Amino acid sequence: MERYREIEKSIIKKFRKEIFSKFVKAIRDYKLIEENDKVMVCISGGKDSFLLAKCIQELIRHGMVPFEAKYVVMNPGYADKNIEMIKHNAKEMNIPIEIFTTDIFAVSNKLNEANPCYLCARMRRGHLYNKAQELGCNKIALGHHFNDVIETSLLSMFYGSEIKTMLPKLHSDNFKGVDLIRPLYLVKEEDIIRWKNYNELTFLNCACKFTDKVDKKELSGKRKEIKELIKELKKNNQEVDNNIFKALDNINLNCVLGYRKDSEKHTFLEDFEKDE
Repeated sequence: MERYREIEKSIIKKFRKEIFSKFVKAIRDYKLIEENDKVMVCISGGKDSFLLAKCIQELIRHGMVPFEAKYVVMNPGYADKNIEMIKHNAKEMNIPIEIFTTDIFAVSNKLNEANPCYLCARMRRGHLYNKAQELGCNKIALGHHFNDVIETSLLSMFYGSEIKTMLPKLHSDNFKGVDLIRPLYLVKEEDIIRWKNYNELTFLNCACKFTDKVDKKELSGKRKEIKELIKELKKNNQEVDNNIFKALDNINLNCVLGYRKDSEKHTFLEDFEKDE
C-alpha cells in the first residue's frame, strides 16, 4: 500500500472516533462546509494543518458534501529547509499544494522588533484573505483544534478580563463573502499527536526565523502556562477540559454580572430592575 494510503486509512479506521468522526460532527453541527463551497485549506507546515488537509480530502472522497478545495501554503519568509520539509510532507501525503511567497517576517520584524508576533499574525490573515479571493474561494479553513479553543478562552479570562472564545466560523469584516472556518474544532491535540506518531510523521513546530532572537519561553509562556494548568487539573478530574468547552456553550445569562453585544454593554441590573 502506498504511504499516503496508509495515512488516509489511519484517519478513517484507527482514529475514526477520535479524529474523523469529530471532524465530520463539527462540519455538520456548525455548518462549516456546505454544498458548492470553494474552500481554501491553509497549510502552515505543522501537524494540525496537514491533518486538516487530509480530513478535507477524505470528506471530498467520500462524497459527504459536494464542494471544492484548494490547498495553499503561505511562505512568510521560512528558511529553505523548512519549505523543503513542507514540500516533502505534501508529496508524501499526496496533497497538491500551491505555495505563495510574502515578506511578512521581514516587514513585521522591521516595524515591531520588540514584538513582531502580533503584527505577523495580522498580516498573515490579510494575505490569506487576499489569496482566497484570488482563487475564488468563499471559505478559509484553519487547523485550530479543541485545545486551542479552551486555552484561548482561559487566556481571555486570566489576562484579558473577559469571557471570549474562538468561534468555529467567522465572517470577515474586510473581505466580504469570505468566511473563516475551523473544522478541527472538536478534535483534541493529544489525538492529533497520537495520529502523527502512529504514522511516524515529522512536521514543523515554529518555523519563525526570529525565535532565535527572542526568548522562546516568553513567546509561548502564557499559553504554555494554561496548558500546564489544565494538565494539572485533569489529574483530579479527567473531564476538566470537556467541562471548560461545554461551559462556553452553556452560559446562563441570568447569572452573569454583565455582557457585551456588538458595542453595547448590558448589566444584570437591567433585568433586576424590571422585576421590581
